[in-house]
Amino acid sequence: MRRIRVIPVLLIHKGGLIKSVKFRHYKYVGDPINAVKIFNEKEIDEIIILDIDASRNKRPPNMQKIKEITGEAFIPLGYGGGISAIEEIKELFYLGVEKIILNYTAVQNPSLVTEAANLVGSQSVVVSVDVKKNIFGNYKVYTQNATENTGLDPVVFVKKMEDAGAGEIFLNSIDKDGTYGGFDLELIKNVSSGLSVPLIACGGAASVNDFNKAVEHGASAVAAGSMFVFQRPHNAVLISYPSQKELMDNLYSRLLHV
Repeated sequence: MRRIRVIPVLLIHKGGLIKSVKFRHYKYVGDPINAVKIFNEKEIDEIIILDIDASRNKRPPNMQKIKEITGEAFIPLGYGGGISAIEEIKELFYLGVEKIILNYTAVQNPSLVTEAANLVGSQSVVVSVDVKKNIFGNYKVYTQNATENTGLDPVVFVKKMEDAGAGEIFLNSIDKDGTYGGFDLELIKNVSSGLSVPLIACGGAASVNDFNKAVEHGASAVAAGSMFVFQRPHNAVLISYPSQKELMDNLYSRLLHV
């Protein structure tokens, strides 16, 4: 039976854990270390932590904060935010990070993707690609928390990143982020069609059924934020994760032949 990774994504803003809607409208959720402690008990596959301020503020990763987080994480952890040099990547792995996630730097300096893959292996290098439709309905890659349109076509860009050495693509729909409107299935299908490496789909998940649809359209793994940190309909903060039975009954078994 094929196992699909289901990954919580935690966003750090000004040291706290937040959740966004369409990369805006931040809502404070709590302390990231406490969230990691709770997720430790949830039998999750891995976790992604993104410092959304670092690159935008032109500062390196907060190594002290990352050390505190990895010290509490008993699950594989991927980190992104502010990574711009190979020495930072070395330190992150020394601190216990198992995957590094490159976004702005991957656009500005693709050679770092190659250098990182040569250092730690492609399987530990993830390129995060934030995508939004422009006014003409065309998908474009954005950076700097969706404030900077690179003009790049995501299908072309992810293939370039794969060729550079990325072992995985983390695809995030800006338009769907935090909306509970389901994944952008067209985007997932388009981007995954030319890839040989795994694709993690993120943005818009509201249920395990949304995960099914993402995988059916080409995702190798699925990720979510709001679904795991809020309780609907009032979006009260409550960290949760589907039980292994729920995933087995509603995701893994239904995707047996995917």
